[in-house]
Amino acid sequence: MNKHCCERMEGAIKLDCQLHEDIYSCPDVLISYTSKFDEYGLIIHDGGSASIAIIFCPWCGTKLPESKRDLWFDELEKLGFDDPGEQKIPNEYTSDAWYRNT
Repeated sequence: MNKHCCERMEGAIKLDCQLHEDIYSCPDVLISYTSKFDEYGLIIHDGGSASIAIIFCPWCGTKLPESKRDLWFDELEKLGFDDPGEQKIPNEYTSDAWYRNT
């Protein structure tokens, strides 16, 4: 069973390149997936790690899940974290475990 909507999406988010260390530096990877936010995006290949959120799969047309980015920040704020980018947050919040295990 695929975690993502279709085989094309499965392949599109994987880095299968011996020349580049991450998806943002490889021009062949066009889609990013951030599991902790359950968020998909079109990568902006400008030397950084930016992407533009997408809500439908470009190949099969399936509606993608709503981003959990705001909920992630809300949940961490409830736990007392006001700057999770700079603070040591619970390990479950570094992946999709925080929403999958609820």
